Amino acid sequence: MSTSGSPRLALITGAGGGIGSAIARTLAPEYRAFVSDLDLDAARAVAAGIDGAEAVALDVRSAESVRAAITSIIHRHGPLDVLVNNAAVCSNGEFESSPEPDWQADVDVILGGAIRLCQAVMPGMRQARRGAVVNIASVNGHRYVGNDTYSAAKAGLLNLTRGLAVQYGRYGVRVNSVSPGTIATPVWRARLSIDPDTLHRAAAWYPMGRVGTVDDVAQAVSFLVSERASWITGIDLPVDGGLLAGNGAMALDIGANFVGDD
Repeated sequence: MSTSGSPRLALITGAGGGIGSAIARTLAPEYRAFVSDLDLDAARAVAAGIDGAEAVALDVRSAESVRAAITSIIHRHGPLDVLVNNAAVCSNGEFESSPEPDWQADVDVILGGAIRLCQAVMPGMRQARRGAVVNIASVNGHRYVGNDTYSAAKAGLLNLTRGLAVQYGRYGVRVNSVSPGTIATPVWRARLSIDPDTLHRAAAWYPMGRVGTVDDVAQAVSFLVSERASWITGIDLPVDGGLLAGNGAMALDIGANFVGDD
């Protein structure tokens, strides 16, 4: 059981690679990490490199799969201390011709998955009167940068974060989100094989002049679940190199003067 003498427990969804695996590795020194993914082999590969971690087969689209996974963890170890809703898919078709299975997957994995996981873990957190949830949202949930239905699902995740934070704060449960900008992950591999300069061009839109890394996101999550953030709930933390702060490229185009410009 997760008591004062036992390691705290953290479940990360979509942790078979990319951002999710980085979050699992970053949390592992302080938490027993449950590395969950639809691809169990990928989850096992990540868990094998993390001391004390456990791979969990989890389909966030299935209420039955979610219940089975959470029930197993609670039965063997006690209630979770941390949940990170990271699982996502992103369709990339033209809006008017996007097939329903494609856009439905965006919504069902990102938003539906987070709802199912929160429904499964909140009773235990509420009873324990502690817990932290971090939803991995996106700058796409704040403004249009493409991928219409993915963006809509991420926007829903932001509102879910606020709603749950208000409802569960009195039980000592905190709910926050992180909104990454462009992050260099293996997801970009296919695009980069066709257009190797994609991320270089994207970097020009970011005030800090680079795209993000998986560790940038993982460190933000680590902060939000820690005691350092014990009075922070209901917020979204952009991890975006300043993208949401404003459009520097546009400002330059219309004649703005930046510090240091000649």
